[in-house]
Amino acid sequence: MISKIPATIITGFLGAGKTTLIRHMLQNAQGRRIALIINEFGDLGVDGDILKGCGDETCREEDVMELSNGCICCTVADDFIPTMEKLLAREDRPDHIVIETSGLALPQPLVRAFNWPGISTQVTVDGVVTVVDGKAVTEGRFAHSVAAVDAQRQLDENLDHETPLSELFEDQIACADMIVVNKTDLLEGAEAEALVGTLRDSSRSGVQVVTTSMGKLPVDVLLGQGIGAEGDLDSRHELHHHHHDHSDEHDHDHDHDAFESFVVTLGEITDPKAFSDQVSTIIGAHDILRLKGFAAVSGKPMRLTLQAVGPRVETYFDQPFSDVERATRLVVIGQAGFDQAAIEAALKSCAAVH
Repeated sequence: MISKIPATIITGFLGAGKTTLIRHMLQNAQGRRIALIINEFGDLGVDGDILKGCGDETCREEDVMELSNGCICCTVADDFIPTMEKLLAREDRPDHIVIETSGLALPQPLVRAFNWPGISTQVTVDGVVTVVDGKAVTEGRFAHSVAAVDAQRQLDENLDHETPLSELFEDQIACADMIVVNKTDLLEGAEAEALVGTLRDSSRSGVQVVTTSMGKLPVDVLLGQGIGAEGDLDSRHELHHHHHDHSDEHDHDHDHDAFESFVVTLGEITDPKAFSDQVSTIIGAHDILRLKGFAAVSGKPMRLTLQAVGPRVETYFDQPFSDVERATRLVVIGQAGFDQAAIEAALKSCAAVH
């Protein structure tokens, strides 16, 4: 009998650090060949590009599959199941599957999907990992930028649940087998300890609560939990039931025109720190909610990744450009009516100076 492939579901709000956690996992996979299913959507599949190739043989480019049709829990039948079937049909099947949900996904419907015929006999949910922005939750905001999460919500035309962030957070905690409190470097020791205690009290018995910064979690802690979550749905039921009704009578009043996104292409930059600082200033001046992408730095063969939620910009070099054109590409998300021309001009001016 062929053993089931373990799958880890990683959930958490926009900006909590899911992609950073996965990137660290790939770089320290200890020989495991991992396939990724990424619930990225928008104009630029940055999360997928950040992760492609960063694990070399651990996670090849063809092992990264992106679901770009919106929130994964709302597109299970149309998007997730066919992707899983395609992955399982390969001759060189992976050792482990990791699924990064969008920040708005309800984890319970996704876990439930692993009981579908054809999936249940081949894959098991090794564990559900909920990544928490420790600083934001301590301050009662759940996400570093609530506005950025709302922008993501408005841009997803297939989203059919309007769950308040506080309730969605509770559902993510209720479904978790492990809660990763990220960004603890931004907390005082007493704050981190208090948050860990609160999360332990509000989660199921036996749920692990671990702390980290920059997603640096040992792969043996993250993978290999052996939970079999799809057989344990009763204990992780939704605290707030969300009926994903796709009938014509369902009201999809999301006001998707309230937010806009566009891509800016620039040339090479010379000073990454100065450029990052100036980008942060531009974000604050123009009420940009989310900015992420890549920059080409003069004299550097590696690509610089930029990710910003609100004015906080994180940067790191991830992989060589190889045969890809050396250019700086950034996706910008904001409320409708923001001055795209002014933002693009400011970014181009910044790139020209730095």
